[in-house]
Amino acid sequence: MEITARVTANAVVKTVKNERKVVNFNVAINDSYKIKDSNEIKKVVQFVQCSYWINPGIAEYLTKGTLVELYGRIGVNAYNDLQGEAKAALTFHVNTIKLHGRPKAEQAATESGNNNKDMQENKSNSKKKKESINAKDLTEPLDDLPF
Repeated sequence: MEITARVTANAVVKTVKNERKVVNFNVAINDSYKIKDSNEIKKVVQFVQCSYWINPGIAEYLTKGTLVELYGRIGVNAYNDLQGEAKAALTFHVNTIKLHGRPKAEQAATESGNNNKDMQENKSNSKKKKESINAKDLTEPLDDLPF
């Protein structure tokens, strides 16, 4: 099965029997649909508990808000809570993880940082160009352009 979702909290690596490591994380699957005979759009969120056994190094990339595409098998965990009520949770045993994007806030901060850096580089480059232009450059014919 394949699901695409956002990570709801930073992943946690746990060591289990025989020194095996598992990466545990939760994802939220966002969905929406239009109610029949209405213009109202209903939004639905399904939370899934995921486990990944292959490489614990992926945990540092599974941070809150990261968009991921997961392949694996789905299951259900039924249990009784502390008050004795029956509860259930969807589980997903992940075989393959594809990272599709960083959290929105982190991405915006990185992009604005890059934009500021690019603007500063462009300003310094334009100053260098202005300094290197002289009158001879302006009088040469432009017919030797390669296009």
